[in-house]
Amino acid sequence: MPKNRYHHGELRAALLDAAEALVRERGADGWSLREASLQVGVSPSAAYHHFSSREALVHALSGRVLAQLGERLSRAVQEASSEGRQQCLIAYARGYVRWALDDPAVARLAFGAGDPEIPLPTHPHDVLAAELDRLVDAGGLSAAARPGSEFLLWSAIHGLANLLVEGLVHLDDHQAIDLQTERLVRTVLNGLAHEHPAAPAWPQARSAHTERLARQSVRPERPGTAVNDRGDRE
Repeated sequence: MPKNRYHHGELRAALLDAAEALVRERGADGWSLREASLQVGVSPSAAYHHFSSREALVHALSGRVLAQLGERLSRAVQEASSEGRQQCLIAYARGYVRWALDDPAVARLAFGAGDPEIPLPTHPHDVLAAELDRLVDAGGLSAAARPGSEFLLWSAIHGLANLLVEGLVHLDDHQAIDLQTERLVRTVLNGLAHEHPAAPAWPQARSAHTERLARQSVRPERPGTAVNDRGDRE
């Protein structure tokens, strides 16, 4: 693999690019921070100024990949918005499955590394949750069925994507994959529409991302800390 060129001040991004290329070539575990450094053309000691370990580089790459996925899914939802809220969720699911199939090694790394510890500009979970909220507002999903519904849909969508990537389920072509994905989403939403309240209540599913959001929502303000119109702390 030829060495990547980078401009001064862009070493961090260049290392992430090199790591992503190595993941595609060898998989999530078949490379080292030293190899990523050599691909960029710098010494490992230079790389350590940006990443303390290979694990730190993997976590940073996972965060970048998930942020890119979030942007991709957000665009897919926006493009389908004129077709109705349920169609937006189908577009989300199709985008997710296509992404996993188009870039399986990077997808494995993104989810195998765990949720990034820093907030993402656009998290895939937030795109899905917002779209389900809009579906409730449009009357396509009852408010009673809304809590936890993003985890049901995510489980179904991610499960299909993973089965296809691992070759455990086979479909003839992209059109068949899209149709199967649509059927999956409609089936989950139909089940939610006919759901009866559980006694005791359904379990509350959580993820690292939602737990972080919950902590942030209850974090007390420091005395003398103001928040400006952009949401920045001053």
